[in-house]
Formats: sequence, C-alpha cells, structure tokens
Amino acid sequence: MSKYFLSMDIDISSLGIYIIAPNGSNYTNSVDCFFKIQVMGFLSLIISPVGMVLNSTVLWFLGFQIRRNAFSVYILNLAGADFLFLHSQFLFYLLAIFPSIPTQIPLFFDMLTKFAYLSGLSILSTISIERCLCVMWPIWYRCQRPKHTSSVTCSLLWALSLLFALLDGIGCGLLFNSFDQSWCLRFDLIICAWSIVLFVVLCGSSLILLVRIFCGSQQIPVTRLYVTIALTVLFFLICCLPFGISWIIQWSETLIYVGFCDYFHEELFLSCINSCANPIIYFLVGFIRQRKFQQKSLKVLLQRAMEDTPEEENEDMGPSRNPEEFETVCSN
Repeated sequence: MSKYFLSMDIDISSLGIYIIAPNGSNYTNSVDCFFKIQVMGFLSLIISPVGMVLNSTVLWFLGFQIRRNAFSVYILNLAGADFLFLHSQFLFYLLAIFPSIPTQIPLFFDMLTKFAYLSGLSILSTISIERCLCVMWPIWYRCQRPKHTSSVTCSLLWALSLLFALLDGIGCGLLFNSFDQSWCLRFDLIICAWSIVLFVVLCGSSLILLVRIFCGSQQIPVTRLYVTIALTVLFFLICCLPFGISWIIQWSETLIYVGFCDYFHEELFLSCINSCANPIIYFLVGFIRQRKFQQKSLKVLLQRAMEDTPEEENEDMGPSRNPEEFETVCSN
C-alpha cells in the first residue's frame, strides 16, 4: 500500500490527478478511474461511521458490561482492530476532501490502516487456532491453558503488528521522510510473508475445525460461538482477502498503476464492509432461533452470540457453563 502513495503526486481535492510511475513517466487517469475512486471514497465515508458506532457498542458491552471469557477477549480486541481500521479510513477520505491538507497526513493513515489490518488478521487467526485446539483436545486445552492466555496473546499480536507497521512506515518514508527503497522492499516482503502465514493458518485451522465438527467420529454440537466464529472468518476471507493479496501484488512494481486505479480503493471499501459486518454478525447470531418474539437488548444478544453451549443445555443450565465444572474435571 505504501508504494502507491510514494509513487504518486496527489491533488487531494480530486483524490488523485496523476500518478508518477517508477521510471518517471506520467499516467493520466481516465474519467472512469476518477469516478470509481470518488465513489469508493464517498461510500467509505458513509459506511465507516456506522461501523465505528457498531464496534464501539461491542467494545462497551464486552469491555464494561459483560463478564469476559477466553473468546470474548479475542472478540473485544477484534472489535478494537475493526474500529481502528474504520477510523483510519474515515479520516483518510475526510482529509482527502480538503486541498490544503499536507500529503504526509494521508501517508500516516496508510501506516495506521496497515497496523489495524494486521492486528485484525492476527487476532482472527488466533481465534481459529484456539477453537481448533479446544475441539481437538478439549480436556488438555481446558486444563493446561493458562488463565490469561487471551489477554497476553492479544497484547503480543498488537505489539508485533505495530512493530511491522512502524518499521515499514519508517523505511518507506511514511513518518520521517526517510525513504530507503531497499529497506522499504524488505519490510514489505516481511509483511507479505507474515500475512501469507496468517492466511494459511486461518484457512487451515478453520478447515480442520469444520471437518472435525461435521465429519468426526464423535459428534460435536454446533453452538452459537461456532456460528459466530465461522461467519466472521467467512466474511473476512470474502471481503479482506483481496486487500491482503494486493500487498503481494504490490511487490511487483509493474502493477502499481493498475492496482491503484482499478483495485486499490475497491479493496479498501470491501475491508470497511467487513469491519462493519462483524458487529452485525454478533447481534444476528444472538438473535437467531428465538422461541418467543420478544425484545432483546443488544447486551443480551451479544452474550448469546458468545455462548458455547447447545440450545438444549441453555434452557436447563443458563447462558454459560460454570467454570468450576472444568476445574473439577482437571483436578480429577
């Protein structure tokens, strides 16, 4: 993403007048290209505030209103990454409307977008891995897993994503005008490699989880938490995978202009849709299979989406399993 901005001179009022290719030649944007960029920008300005409100609601409930468990901590951090991504996109396109804004400010939001994207991908991959371990080896997982694994893991993932974004921002001149092409390419390669690893882990663990649930010798009941994770992963792969693939394509400098004009803003818009869709998924999963048509608060719906017990057990045991039950199993 950074090479798009490093290789172009932008008239901010029109979201891009011409692009300077690496060999110094100018590409004159067509009217269609301008129109697509402007449409994607305005759509992002409309959708991003909606997503920020929805993710803020999730952050408020999971952070202060609902008792957290291992997976709700991950969902809390994923909502934070989605909010940060939408916030960076909203400010980027908002600042792009004003012609007096320095170009360096949108470059900063490029780094912020990359940080939020890597954080969200890392957290979602970890969710899938943990759920896979919980299904494959349930007793070992619940007995051997340290109590604060979720919080520590999320902190490490945030720190690692921030490190990658800062190093790329410094090497590519997004922060201190210290552009070094060799270091920029190296950091881009590291981020691309890390993204590929996360995508492979996400897809692999999700596939193993699905096979284990539907094709395993021992039937595993599908709970609301499974549905929540499955839909979140599915929407991420549909909406955010193109944006991740574009980072790999960017490494080929011959595709810079084509990527910027034809794909770049569409990929950002799809990623914004994904960040907006995640809170909607949580609330919809909490709403499904209602036996009575009664009004449910958002807090209750979010609690139901985090439930890890079958519907039949919920009617008898309440909204969640008792942690002391697993402590008894481990002690035995």
